[in-house]
Parts: sequence; structure tokens; C-alpha cells
Amino acid sequence: MQIGVDSNKAVDNKRVFVVDNDEIMSAALQFMLHDENETHEIPDLEAVYRKAVDWKPDLIFLGISIVKEKGVGVLAEIRSKISNLKIVMVADSATDPLAQECLRNGANSILAKPLTIEKARQKVDAQLGRSVKLSIPVQVM
Repeated sequence: MQIGVDSNKAVDNKRVFVVDNDEIMSAALQFMLHDENETHEIPDLEAVYRKAVDWKPDLIFLGISIVKEKGVGVLAEIRSKISNLKIVMVADSATDPLAQECLRNGANSILAKPLTIEKARQKVDAQLGRSVKLSIPVQVM
């Protein structure tokens, strides 16, 4: 099923890895992104490093639970093993103190829950240098 797919992006061949201890969250992100990006759910960072040898990702969505488990130093580890990678933290809130610390230590951005197709795709587009449509919420009174 393709939902609001931009065919130019679908043939752009950008690779996105989703790594999160929350299988539901990673499956949801994979579903939201797979129509416009080559998107793979990867179970852990060791598998990411193995896959990156032949299938280098352009962007990784990293669940905040991975950082809680391994520490903020994991961001430097990822960067040392995969060059020119964009890292987007998936967190409950953009103001989460650990997510903010991740921004100061190598993450490029935060995708805050609740996840939506539009937010996830816009985050990918912004990080990969694609044009992003601005949306201004309008409240009807």
C-alpha cells in the first residue's frame, strides 16, 4: 500500500535503517517510510554494522531505548563505523533530557512521538536534503 508517495523520492534510492528495542515502533516507522525510501528494520547495532558494509545507510532512526541501554557514547561509536550518516533519535518527547543530550553528542534530530507518516517522512526529507513542504496548523474558531 502506498500512501501519498512522491515518485521522485521513491526512485531516489535512499537507505534508512530503523533500530529500536520497541518492535512495534520500529515496524510502524518501517511501514511509514518504505514507500519513499529503502527502509529496513534492524534488530540491533551489531546487525547494523554488518549490513552497513554492503548496504550503507544514509540515515538511521535510533530508539532512545538503545541509548539508555548503551549510553550516549553509542552515538560516537555509530559515527566511527558508518561515515556520513544522519542519526535521528526516536523519543517520547523532543524535550526529553536524554534526547537533548543526544543532540549535543552527535544526533542530528529528534522524532517525537506520537509518530505520524507526515512527521516521519518530513524528518527523513529534511535530514537527506530533500525539499520539505512547510505546514502551518490552522485552528478554526
